[in-house]
Amino acid sequence: ACTAGNTFAMKPSEKTPGACMLLAQLAEEAGLPPGVLNIIHGSVPTVNFLCDAPQIKAISFVGGNTAGEYIHARGTANGKRVQANLGAKNHATILPDADREATVRAISGAAFGAAG
Repeated sequence: ACTAGNTFAMKPSEKTPGACMLLAQLAEEAGLPPGVLNIIHGSVPTVNFLCDAPQIKAISFVGGNTAGEYIHARGTANGKRVQANLGAKNHATILPDADREATVRAISGAAFGAAG
């Protein structure tokens, strides 16, 4: 979003917000200007606000099916573009020039390396 000149709000899971806060800290340390990345905490009322606010034009969601289907339905009903990656685990974007074997090893390690 910010590389295209937009600001964005990131709402982490209310159960595990730590990684999101670390990403925000890293973005700040890397020089992302204040107000470009905005962290918003909360549960259903916060989700409803994000889906309903006319200033928010698009939503990208990664998570469970129930929440994702709700966000997709409510967001699109309000005219937003909604990208929902439901039931996701270790999603990745692989560029055409990537080393395929190294990429598969890295993604597999990330997905299952600490699974026990």
